[in-house]
Amino acid sequence: MSRPWHMYPLGLLFGLGFDTATEIALLVLAGSGAASGLPRYAILCLPVLFAAGMCLLDTVDGSFMNFAYGWAFSKPVRKVYYDLTITGLSVAAALLIGTAELLGLLAERLGPHGPFCWISGLDLNLLGYADVALFFATWVVALVVWRAGRIEEKWSGALAGPERGVVP
Repeated sequence: MSRPWHMYPLGLLFGLGFDTATEIALLVLAGSGAASGLPRYAILCLPVLFAAGMCLLDTVDGSFMNFAYGWAFSKPVRKVYYDLTITGLSVAAALLIGTAELLGLLAERLGPHGPFCWISGLDLNLLGYADVALFFATWVVALVVWRAGRIEEKWSGALAGPERGVVP
């Protein structure tokens, strides 16, 4: 990429790529619509709407991340705080999803009367909502800690170096 505008065509191609489970389900729906005799324009509605939704949400996500990175990289103490928050959030989300998957595998291997049989009835949509709630709660807590704890004022001098004589 030699110019910023080159990212748009790449993002568009990425958004139109057919590699996720949702996109595969969309292809199956379009294929079954074609097999049932729907006209071509009706079959193309689903992929076009999906691509439009992906473009919209990727744009919103890119705008948010641009703001977050701009804030984080403006001062060293912000970058450290941002990195710690993102790392902690990623670990918590991975543990949530990984534990659910591991318990699901154990439930499958141990059978319907095993100690983890309850996991087979777990709605994965609820797990996704819990993950989104975790992300939201983490950012709210991080913001409250940042502001109430006056992190920037306390640690700005400490990250600048010992020659300034500031002790956190």
